[in-house]
Amino acid sequence: MATGSTIVVKQQLQGRRIMITGPTGFLGKVVLEKIMRDIPDVARIILLIRGNGKYRTARERFEKEIATSSVFDRMREDKPFHFQRFCREKIKCVTAEVTEKHLGMNADDYAELTAGIDLVIHSAACVDFREPLDLSLEINALSLLNITDLVKAAGNIPLIHVSTCYVNGFNKGDCREEVVVPVRRAVHRNERGYYEAGPLVAKLQRKIEKVKNSCSDAAILSARLSEIGVKESQRHGWNDTYTFTKWIGEQLAMEALRDGTLTIVRPSIIESTCREPVAGWIEGVKVADAIILAYAREKTTFFPARPKGIMDIIPADLVANSLILAAAEALAQPGQTRIYQCATGSTNPITIGRMISNLQAEANRNSAAYDRLLPRGRPTRDFRTVNRGLFVAAMSLLKVTMLSYDRVCRVLGMKNRYHRIVDFVKTTMKLSVTFSFYGAPRYCFHNTKLMDLASRVTDEDRRLFPVDGRMIQWERYMGPIHLAGLNRYALKDRSAVQAPAETAAKITAPTRGEIGLKYA
Repeated sequence: MATGSTIVVKQQLQGRRIMITGPTGFLGKVVLEKIMRDIPDVARIILLIRGNGKYRTARERFEKEIATSSVFDRMREDKPFHFQRFCREKIKCVTAEVTEKHLGMNADDYAELTAGIDLVIHSAACVDFREPLDLSLEINALSLLNITDLVKAAGNIPLIHVSTCYVNGFNKGDCREEVVVPVRRAVHRNERGYYEAGPLVAKLQRKIEKVKNSCSDAAILSARLSEIGVKESQRHGWNDTYTFTKWIGEQLAMEALRDGTLTIVRPSIIESTCREPVAGWIEGVKVADAIILAYAREKTTFFPARPKGIMDIIPADLVANSLILAAAEALAQPGQTRIYQCATGSTNPITIGRMISNLQAEANRNSAAYDRLLPRGRPTRDFRTVNRGLFVAAMSLLKVTMLSYDRVCRVLGMKNRYHRIVDFVKTTMKLSVTFSFYGAPRYCFHNTKLMDLASRVTDEDRRLFPVDGRMIQWERYMGPIHLAGLNRYALKDRSAVQAPAETAAKITAPTRGEIGLKYA
């Protein structure tokens, strides 16, 4: 098929054997559900799943953690027999580890796997912004070497790799669908246009080993590796370890598949679904939600951000559709490396100020509808944005003062009358350290190539697999859709027995395990 020819999505995926990594994660579940519901004629879906302490095999985890998910409620209601039959006959679960050579499988099992797949969608990742550098590097970057070995062993089949728009790091202005140039430390760029990341990886590994050799305490070691991860990331031009290692992963994949078929799909901030399978479906607490929860629980009322900055949010179903379109194109037109960005900033932007205004207006109008999100009812104070520099200076001084007072109280056995202020300072500083970069954006993610891809599929496919962020009505999406989704799907029932003051005292900023999926 020539470039520019119409791509028929179902025709390209019909009879195909599609492998998905990271299916226990938020995005992985949305992709799996969409394929099962709207492309039922695929031959098979192979799910690569790690065993864990609770469920040792991939099939056990699928049955207990994936098939039972509320993301499939629509299928269970509309097509119960189809859902059950698909799970039984077309879902193959493979117990494997993406960070190990041959995925940790024996030779026979690995050969059987590679002989039975036509395309790989790689969505497994560690999304903790401050994960220890060794773990983040292993999962987000070095695992790509194992995945690319797999697709080459399978006959140079296409690889669809999920990255992130934030591989653009500290770059400012227009960020397009192309190889990202680091803004700080130089890395050699070859004639093909990507960067040779091998020497950088070796350098990082030497630093990791040095830290490991100098520390035997596990907790201290983890903290130091997190610190060095952030330090090295920012030295090279990225805000955090997640985005730095995802950029390295892109370079490794492009080098390994320089003569193969690779599509890198970069979403921006993935949040709840816009329409499918239902509006507002979400799992866990995502980037923007950490700030929403802090406001909703009145743990902090201000945050360092630029009100006029664009908060680039993309619903999960639009990302899943982008992956499916990219997969169909890669099968129809193999032998190329492509980069697509799933984003809204260039076509349907929403500013941070407008987002906060929408959320607060909905919370004020319908607080009773969000019993889990707003357990104490409507917040009594508005959420405000402040200048980042002034915020850091003021909060640092307040933190030192309050923590010093808290230590004195502990030593003297006194009651700390200002414990709520201490809690407030800790929560606000934690949110600031982790998320303030995303609250002061000075970039705009473009998705021209993705829109061009959407123009090359059939009218029916554009309707069935929409990727255009202009369909989003922000007042509705960032109001009742997203808040209802958080309330229904992401948060546990806090109705219980505690008095409001006791409940409030125990609510803190989301932990790193709550913010996204650490390793799907």
